Amino acid sequence: MPQYRIYVVELKKKVFTEHRRFREANPQFNGVLECLYVGMTSKTPKERFLQHKTGHISKKGHNISSGIVRKYGSYLRPSLYNHIPPLATRAEALKMEERLAKELRRKRYAVWYN
Repeated sequence: MPQYRIYVVELKKKVFTEHRRFREANPQFNGVLECLYVGMTSKTPKERFLQHKTGHISKKGHNISSGIVRKYGSYLRPSLYNHIPPLATRAEALKMEERLAKELRRKRYAVWYN
C-alpha cells in the first residue's frame, strides 16, 4: 500500500505578477515571504519535483505535472514539510495538503495547491 507525502516547492516570485489566478488566490501576500506550491505524492518529494520540472506524462498519457511548478519552481523546502509524517490514504494526504497550504497562507506566504 503506498504512503503519501506532503511537499513544498519554492516558486520564483514572478509567479505573483505573471499568474493572475495565483495572485487572486493570495490577497494576503505582502511580497516579503516566498511564493510556494504545496502538493502531495506517493513518491519521494524529490522524485515528484523532478516530474514537475520535466513535464511528466502518466502511463495513460496525461500530463501530471503542475504548470506552475514546471515554469516557476525553484527547489524543495523540506523545512516546511519534514514535520509531517507519511499518510496512509490519498484522502488524508489531500486534507493535509490543504491544511498546510492554508497554514502557510496565514503566515503570509503566497501559496498554490490543487
